[in-house]
Amino acid sequence: MWLVVGLGNPGAGYASHRHNVGFMAVDLLADRLKADSFRDKFSGSWTKASLEGEDVVLLKPQTFMNLSGQSVQPAAAFFKVPVANVLVMHDELDVPFGEVRLKLGGGHAGHNGLRSMIQSLGSPDFARVRIGISRPPPGFRGEVADYVLSSFDTSERAEIGDVLRRATDSVLDVLASGLTPAMNKQNTKAPGRKQKPKPPSPDAAKASAVPESISSPRSEAPSSGADSPRGNKV
Repeated sequence: MWLVVGLGNPGAGYASHRHNVGFMAVDLLADRLKADSFRDKFSGSWTKASLEGEDVVLLKPQTFMNLSGQSVQPAAAFFKVPVANVLVMHDELDVPFGEVRLKLGGGHAGHNGLRSMIQSLGSPDFARVRIGISRPPPGFRGEVADYVLSSFDTSERAEIGDVLRRATDSVLDVLASGLTPAMNKQNTKAPGRKQKPKPPSPDAAKASAVPESISSPRSEAPSSGADSPRGNKV
């Protein structure tokens, strides 16, 4: 059995925030697994599904981000899920928006939801699906907490559906084939975000020069209180 956790803050006021991509991803995963409706228990909302005969518990802690572990630990204990079979989906400032990366264990990097989980589970050795939200752009007015507690911009909203789909793909890969094969498959740059090509050598440039008569298109390049939603690097 696996316990798949999505981190976020409860309430409609936080639903569209960058900090809530974990909730968004778990909701999509529940749809894809045709899980039952979420119900209340473990200071969270949970449901159960199965994949290829293996049970999967999906959990959205309702404790606010900073106390997420107080929901995860009771659920893991009740279902007798070892830490090695806990997988959490969460926002990640240090991953560019549009990228999804898998990781096993490690620190919390200032993410208070992960910090709480590590404290409550007594171990950092759970799997993570890190959904990139990038750091605040230059000129952003406010603290990091203000950024994660804000909604995606227009261009990001156009892409977030695909990002969430790939996040849930990565979970399905872990459940079906194990963490290491899934990491090898998913830890790549997002489609369409290509490396900048190296400039050609002078000889190659001369050989491939476009005649002047032909036009060539150019490619443009918070506090830690129980009621606080501020759970990332604050």
